Amino acid sequence: MKKEKAHILVVDDDRGHLAMLNTLLTGWGYAVSSSSNGERAVELCREGPYDLVLMDVRMPGKSGLEALREIKDFNPAIPVLIMTAYSGVEDAVQAIKEGAFDYLTKPLDFTKLKVSLRNIFEFSNLQEENARLRQSLGSGFNAKGIVGKSKAMSEVLSMVETFAASDATVLLTGESGTGKEVIARAIHLNSPRRSEAYIAFNCAAITESLFESELFGHEKGAFTGADKRREGRFAAADKGTLFLDEVGEIPLAMQAKLLRAIQEREVQPLGQDRPLKVDVRLIAATNRNLEAEVHAGRFREDLYYRINVVSLELPPLRERREDIPLLAQHFLNKFAKESGKSVQGFTPAAMDALLRYSWPGNVRELENAIERAVVLLVGEYIGEREIPPQIPAELKRQPECGVESAGFIHGRGTLYDVERAIILKTLEETGQNKSEAAKRLGISRKTLHLKLQKYEEEGLNQR
Repeated sequence: MKKEKAHILVVDDDRGHLAMLNTLLTGWGYAVSSSSNGERAVELCREGPYDLVLMDVRMPGKSGLEALREIKDFNPAIPVLIMTAYSGVEDAVQAIKEGAFDYLTKPLDFTKLKVSLRNIFEFSNLQEENARLRQSLGSGFNAKGIVGKSKAMSEVLSMVETFAASDATVLLTGESGTGKEVIARAIHLNSPRRSEAYIAFNCAAITESLFESELFGHEKGAFTGADKRREGRFAAADKGTLFLDEVGEIPLAMQAKLLRAIQEREVQPLGQDRPLKVDVRLIAATNRNLEAEVHAGRFREDLYYRINVVSLELPPLRERREDIPLLAQHFLNKFAKESGKSVQGFTPAAMDALLRYSWPGNVRELENAIERAVVLLVGEYIGEREIPPQIPAELKRQPECGVESAGFIHGRGTLYDVERAIILKTLEETGQNKSEAAKRLGISRKTLHLKLQKYEEEGLNQR
């Protein structure tokens, strides 16, 4: 289906300038409506949806600033781009404080106008981009629950397809909340075992005394309280997939029994004389460094190599920020449907805050934040009032070199510009100590080295 043109409302009392902008924007491929006064602009915005309002700040009658306030009152999500003469910059700055996306000075620099429009429209059509990603993976690939268009997630999904085709044991690593269970389920759904059971078991949620019974099962009377026979997780996953989450939490005494079950493809329920054959594809996940756990004597080396046949490290959300709008919209749709609320989207200020926050809890924290916002929401657009308080609190502590100075807040930069500015400033603050800078940024030293190498190559190419 062909995408509809973005619809821009141009508001200017200078009819010659209005006609010029109408012709220019139409030539750039936009659908354009126009108004010569603020009163009519407000009426038009009430009557139908626009993707953007391009408005002069000083007009007779209702000024652009007054029209902005009224438009934002009933539709806070619509981006408004203010135009002003140099003498009216003070008014334009006030407009920014009241919710305008950006301002441009007259006479307009058409290159800057085109860049501003491009930046604004990067926030739209999130679901369509996600659909294109899934289509690019092939119609036979089931990416249920996986949302993302970043290079990092594209690489993860490529590995998921590769791993799914085999029966090899997979070890998923990464910080808590990065979506390891979603990836485990995707591997299962795209494997030859997709029609069989998928059993997830959280190793951190079971007490040590119950581990053996939960994994391998027990017969009636096998121990005090065993009043009936119980099938273990291995038996329940026979012919299918068993996902062991937080595998690093398995007690050392149980690790030998798990190793035998994997090697021999059989388990022995408590109270039963003979072992039970099982055919299980195993996927394990952990947020711990299992190599360090092996060296510390808390994890068996032979078990580590048995579960680490192939491995995949999931990137933290802060290293794939371009996926945040997609994920936020995905969770918004989910919770709005569950709550029966009609939620249209996010205000630009709220989305900007989501993009700038560090997300130490990763995708899980983002999901919880959006659920909270939907619960608190009274209107149709999630704004700064609904987002968790730790987000604005952290943003206030960000250095001056952050997102705002990189120009992203008001549409003059990209996520790439933001990241580059923060990395270079952090290096400056640490006296070019790459190890310390990487630690502060929450990335590996190798990742930092690759990014700096790219910045250097770009600098050479621009000379």
